[in-house]
Amino acid sequence: MGKTPGNERHIRAEIAAERQELADLFAELRPNQWDAPSLCAGWRVREVVAHMSLGFRHSLPRTLLEIVRARGSLHRMTDRCARADAAAFPTAELVAHIRDNARHPWTPPVGGYTSALGHDVVHGLDVTVALGLSREVPRERVRVLLESVDAKGLAFFGADLTGVELRADDLDWRYGSGTPVHGAAQDLLLVAFGRRVPPGRLRGEGCERYLLR
Repeated sequence: MGKTPGNERHIRAEIAAERQELADLFAELRPNQWDAPSLCAGWRVREVVAHMSLGFRHSLPRTLLEIVRARGSLHRMTDRCARADAAAFPTAELVAHIRDNARHPWTPPVGGYTSALGHDVVHGLDVTVALGLSREVPRERVRVLLESVDAKGLAFFGADLTGVELRADDLDWRYGSGTPVHGAAQDLLLVAFGRRVPPGRLRGEGCERYLLR
């Protein structure tokens, strides 16, 4: 999808819808689910949801200050902030941060609104897949994100596709070169973002390297 004003409006509308839908879902979680592990290593569900609203609540100067405090590491900064915010805010307030900022114009440092959509969709899957919830992300959102997969993004998220071609069962999409690994498009999206998925969700020789143990 090329970058045009019309496409940008479309993606921003998808972002707003995704946040509203996730806020509705998060609002129904039980206390034990908030404390359950997510697909983000070391984070419970509450840390993931706290992290999702970081860009809405922190100004650029504050974000830069937090990176300095984290000795220049973006990953260390986001981990520290997610843990602090998860402890500081009640779950209802974490949900409100998502719902009230559905149309917030925040974007990550690179990638624009497509990256913002990816941030919301993938972190939503970090929660729903880990909890065994059956939510299916609307196919159009997944398609936009899969079409943006590239070598730079794979490296950033630590996704190793060496010798593998990802092939979606429910979208006309494939990426990579090598032994085919098949699965639902949203599960392959998780793989491209460096996540492991539950057993039984992927097929193909060597797919075990992308499965939770």
